Amino acid sequence: MTSTGIRLHAPAPGWSIDADVVVVGSGVAGLTAALRCEAAGLRTVVVTKARLDDGSTRWAQGGIAAALGEGDSPEQHLDDTLVAGAGLCDEEAVRILVTEGPDAVRRLISTGAHFDTDDEGDIELAREGGHHRRRIAHAGGDATGAEVSRALVEAVHARGLRTVENALVLDLLTGPDGRTAGVTLHVMGEGQHDGVGAVHAPAVVLATGGMGQVFSATTNPSVSTGDGVALALRAGAEVSDLEFVQFHPTVLFLGADAEGQQPLVSEAVRGEGAHLVDGDGVRFMLGQHELAELAPRDIVAKGIMRRMQEQDAGHMFLDARHFGAAMWERRFPTILAACRAHGIDPVEEPIPIAPAAHYASGGVRTDSLGRTTVPGLYACGEVACTGVHGANRLASNSLLEGLVYAERIAADIAASRARDGLPAGEPDPVGRPGRPAHPLLGPEARFAIQRIMTDGAGVLRSEESLAKAADQLQRLDTEARDALEENGKTAEPGVDTWEATNLLCVARVLVAAARLREETRGCHWREDRPARDDAAWRRHIVVRLNPDRTLAVRTTDTADFPPTRQHRPQEQ
Repeated sequence: MTSTGIRLHAPAPGWSIDADVVVVGSGVAGLTAALRCEAAGLRTVVVTKARLDDGSTRWAQGGIAAALGEGDSPEQHLDDTLVAGAGLCDEEAVRILVTEGPDAVRRLISTGAHFDTDDEGDIELAREGGHHRRRIAHAGGDATGAEVSRALVEAVHARGLRTVENALVLDLLTGPDGRTAGVTLHVMGEGQHDGVGAVHAPAVVLATGGMGQVFSATTNPSVSTGDGVALALRAGAEVSDLEFVQFHPTVLFLGADAEGQQPLVSEAVRGEGAHLVDGDGVRFMLGQHELAELAPRDIVAKGIMRRMQEQDAGHMFLDARHFGAAMWERRFPTILAACRAHGIDPVEEPIPIAPAAHYASGGVRTDSLGRTTVPGLYACGEVACTGVHGANRLASNSLLEGLVYAERIAADIAASRARDGLPAGEPDPVGRPGRPAHPLLGPEARFAIQRIMTDGAGVLRSEESLAKAADQLQRLDTEARDALEENGKTAEPGVDTWEATNLLCVARVLVAAARLREETRGCHWREDRPARDDAAWRRHIVVRLNPDRTLAVRTTDTADFPPTRQHRPQEQ
């Protein structure tokens, strides 16, 4: 795979760091990969966009799914994951997840994470949508992500890992042979480094999280702007299945015009017996699926949207008044506080909810060791597409995937060093003549992109809505390109313009894939193509960026997840 040669318009690096591995991102995937690499003796640098504990992991409420309970098994966990993935999970990838998952959770505990336990001292397990057994380990009732983040951040500090906070990664550095040679980044604010710099390393691990900010309303924090996927595309990597954006069914409804990060009402609330009801108090999920409110998320989100359409309503309700105050305070203190902060008391009244963008099941395409199609570039966590999630992620599989695949990446990097010595090639000059700079969008484009995507590529999609979105996105891209080509002008380089440009990149890919997939499957819901079509569409959509910034879109021949085979050229 050859790099596109495209980079973001940015100043040349003014400082550099040398390392064996640079990990970009500080959620469960990134910090686990970094800790395992450091334990293997690799000089490891962690780069993160905000502070170490500011990513998506700390917002995870439900927990970590793993076959830890009596009577449960990896095989049962596998079956539930395959059903949720609607025929597009890679079974090998899922089998790795569910068989290696329990021990990965135990290693997380040995790192310092504390999970809720019962009176006998055993891990207390909850149930969520799509799971036929209680297998969700949680902490602090509904603050699992915060506890996992705390434990990993403390371990990073205790082991003295080098970290660069408040740093937006810009582009991948490569050597003359096309292998990874590090990243460029921009550090915001005070510290040892400031402005644009570089980390030179023969292995780069992308763990940058999701891209929920491409939509107006999302559960993702403001930093989730698809930076890792956009970087990978510019570097020549392939992405897969980006059309499968999971909209969480139960997000606190703050009004039709609410934008940005919205409070999540965890699936675990339904797992403990809360009911979805309409304005008349009718449980509308009964009869729609054998698990009713605990059906996979795509089915519940569709059920909510259908009821909203039928009743011309802006939201539905989640009724858990029967929990009582004591259970709310013990099991869901974070959600209780968030609701009350917005004037809603779940103890006394149903919670207004509506679906909002939550999780990207697709991402940078990897193999079972986290290797992408660019030599030396790895990806794990939400930025990656390992084949585990298929068309719809099973609840609470995300933290587990981050753990398991981060460990596999670290093991592969360590093995590569032992075998090949991790050669550190000199990166090509970032600003060499002829290397095209990607024109930057103005900061106001962020809101335009979000409105376009929410209207045209949200929960409900059609050829008409997607075509309109594609045209509007293309217009933004063309205007930026014309301004650069005609008069050499582009928006001033900075965090807001780089983020807007990354959002446009991932939005274009998402819409292109969603237009191509002419069926309804998992969390991809086409109003004009309401049926699932296994004969034509039980396959993956793979996209890469051409040097002229057009998209090369293809489908796989089967549902099998294609291998990458890019990290060991001698094997090809």
